[in-house]
Amino acid sequence: MIEKFIVPELDKKELDSKLANIRLPNEFEDNSSVGWKCGTPSWAVQEMLSAWKNDFNWEEKRKEMNRWHHYKTNINALNIHFVHERSSSEDALPIILLHGWPSSFYEFHKIIESLRDGMDSVQPFHVVVPSLPGYGFSQAPKYDGSGGIEQMADIFNKLMLKLGYNRYMIYGTDWGAMIGTCMAQNYSDSCMGFITNMPSAMPPLPTLYNLIFHPFKVILFILSLFVGFDVIYGKNETRNLKTTAYANVDKDETAGYRAIQGTRPYTLAFGLTDSPVGLLGWMLEPYHFWTCFSSNESSDLQSLPSTISVDEFLTQVTLYWITNSMSSSCRLYYEAKKNHNKALKGILRKHISVPMAVSYFNNEVVKLPRDWLEVNTNLVQFQSYNKGGHFPALEVTHLLLKDIQSFGSLIANDIHHKKTKLKKN
Repeated sequence: MIEKFIVPELDKKELDSKLANIRLPNEFEDNSSVGWKCGTPSWAVQEMLSAWKNDFNWEEKRKEMNRWHHYKTNINALNIHFVHERSSSEDALPIILLHGWPSSFYEFHKIIESLRDGMDSVQPFHVVVPSLPGYGFSQAPKYDGSGGIEQMADIFNKLMLKLGYNRYMIYGTDWGAMIGTCMAQNYSDSCMGFITNMPSAMPPLPTLYNLIFHPFKVILFILSLFVGFDVIYGKNETRNLKTTAYANVDKDETAGYRAIQGTRPYTLAFGLTDSPVGLLGWMLEPYHFWTCFSSNESSDLQSLPSTISVDEFLTQVTLYWITNSMSSSCRLYYEAKKNHNKALKGILRKHISVPMAVSYFNNEVVKLPRDWLEVNTNLVQFQSYNKGGHFPALEVTHLLLKDIQSFGSLIANDIHHKKTKLKKN
């Protein structure tokens, strides 16, 4: 059964009561020299709190969200929320848009209708935007070990089939990129194409297969280990390959949130569940560090880049607050580290045979060399930009939209070519 759903009202009285009595943490006296080195500073939180209390209008955002058709349906014993916007075009292709953390379906609010309507007379889509299990209005996984990437991939494949889309495309970012990767690998009969800004792939190791079919790429990878990735692949073509670690803060100082969410999500959850200030501060850090500012000076002085509005950020925070989903969303890191680490490594080792597109944006958390992607995937479209960051649907909407539509056109042309060939035979 698929039931209609409406984005609910906010209990503003409760939120106002919480925001009226807050205590800010102790910080260094000369905080100007510290900046964002210790995480989200109180001046940034106070600015956002002022906007949340005095300027933010949930009813306006709720009205915007309720323009779309929202539904809930039960899949694998979980009530899954999703937006479903069908195109009026006969040429529309189904696509599922998958968000990550700390985000929600609202991350795509500027591209849902443009994709549906085929903006600028380019490829239109039937657009499906779910909330991940444990995020937003989707029910959280109920048991330890039941909320991993493969389980979510299974849920979303079943969702698309339930909607009548036996063949569909995927766009995924952050955890949505990992889920999309798993869907492209495990359900290749259904997945027509996969596009992401955060691909996952192994380097071209000197296996027998790679030595036979990709010898030059193997040699370049081995050389890069000695002279550096930038020297071999180009200065702006890779990012954080040496330093990124899942939960090793000695190697990767940005891994602090992954370490605590991946090991002690319950303990952290008390502060993020009961305190809207704690929730806001925790979410503001990634929206600051993972996005692209116009200059280092603006990054020091501003909480958000000009490409993401305060209203957009506060809508995301309010969605987490109103659904009490920060605690359950954090547990995906725990599942990945504690229960599904072996499965994740398996995903990295598998080849993606369906057509794949990658769009890199300037301040993406990690960038793999194109060589690695060409060895491990069926890469048919590749773009790299000097703008945007980890949330391209919010930051550089026009670029992401263009790339999804271009990729969709490639897929549509391929389908048309195969149909024409069949008729001739």
